[in-house]
Amino acid sequence: MFLMTTDIEASISNNNIQTQILLFISLALLKPSLPDFKVKQPIDLPSNMSSPKEVRWGILATGGIAQTFTKDLGVDPKTRGVNNVKHVVVAAASSSSKSRAEQFLKDCNCPAEAEAYGSYEELVKDPNIDIIYIATPHSHHYQNAMLALTAGKNVLCEKAFTTNAAQLKKLIAVAKEKNLFLMEAVWTRYFPLSIYVRDLIASGKIGKVARVFADNSGSWIPVDNPETADNKSRMVNLDLAGGPLLDMGIYALTWVFQTLYTTQDASTRQSPSVISQMKKYGPTGSDEMVTMILSFPRSEENGGAAHAIATTSLRVGSNPDGKRETSGASIRIQGDKGEIQVFPPAYRPTKTKLILTDGAVEEKEWPQPGPGKGSKWFNGFGVDQNSEGEGHGMFWEADEAATAVVEGRKEGKYESLEESLVIMEVMDEVRRQGGLVYPEEIETVEFPVDL
Repeated sequence: MFLMTTDIEASISNNNIQTQILLFISLALLKPSLPDFKVKQPIDLPSNMSSPKEVRWGILATGGIAQTFTKDLGVDPKTRGVNNVKHVVVAAASSSSKSRAEQFLKDCNCPAEAEAYGSYEELVKDPNIDIIYIATPHSHHYQNAMLALTAGKNVLCEKAFTTNAAQLKKLIAVAKEKNLFLMEAVWTRYFPLSIYVRDLIASGKIGKVARVFADNSGSWIPVDNPETADNKSRMVNLDLAGGPLLDMGIYALTWVFQTLYTTQDASTRQSPSVISQMKKYGPTGSDEMVTMILSFPRSEENGGAAHAIATTSLRVGSNPDGKRETSGASIRIQGDKGEIQVFPPAYRPTKTKLILTDGAVEEKEWPQPGPGKGSKWFNGFGVDQNSEGEGHGMFWEADEAATAVVEGRKEGKYESLEESLVIMEVMDEVRRQGGLVYPEEIETVEFPVDL
């Protein structure tokens, strides 16, 4: 039982100095524990002692890629040296039913208290969500992202950002108007391997980059696959903006841009010109194979114009036997002092080779976390994997998005909204040259549109 302060103060009538000293010490010790004691200013802890900030995620869609991303959110960031943020999934939504969202949350080992919604409209109204991850097909990105932004939610949207540049311009305008974070989920940009490559270029190790070859292809034509022989696969379905350009070509373009555009001074860099060829997939009219030649304007001081060839295909693959050792590099970044090779798959590479003109060669392995720590983990690309490890590698982009939200930034560190827009404009031009048009309802900037 604590002695009340007023009683102690009233008892100081004795002239005994020792008694007064003891009572004074008692007052000093007891006052901080009193109910009315308030700390006016928070105590600032050293940065290395501060707790990670919790960022609350809402997952919009429940397909394979959403499952992979959500499971990655559950991997402790400290295991990869990230100490400033902590990911928590607080809600998920399926467009078909609440029960499907409930099963999704269970399958992804989300907290028991996470909310399940049977519509995206309900999800974006949840006041406990800090940021929404959009994992629907390309055709739905604009409508879904606009729904989240207009509801006041920060957004991480799967690639390709939208079906065209006009839609992305609209999203950027709304995000700026509402002071919200918006980022394209091109996970490859946030790999330690990608950061290493960009740093090598910036260091001048291979000199001025003059040319880049980038391929991301897979022999996945549905007609050759008994499971998708009805041509309804999203990969070739025009109603879903199917075809390799938006789905796989974005990775070839990612390597071209992060080596020839991201690395340039943002105040002086210019959009590239593009010439392309496209082969259509007969049964549906989607693109089947695309080859792009890009020219990036640069000053003579910076090496002059740089060229790039970016390719993607559903008919032939970057590594036909699935072994990087026999297929060779899928990315070649060539400078006047050497080149950097990146081995397939381009979206999730695990090996680089640096070859210099003086004869020096350096190979580096970049082991990615394997899905599931021995358990079957559907990785969003159509296969179960049993490799040891934990996570798939999507958490690096999640770390960046969460950090940006905590810091109050409105776009990603390694791909600005301006750069995402330039890439979308390039793909618009490629589609124009190839005569590829998607249905009006997925090309429009009108909102809302029921798809």
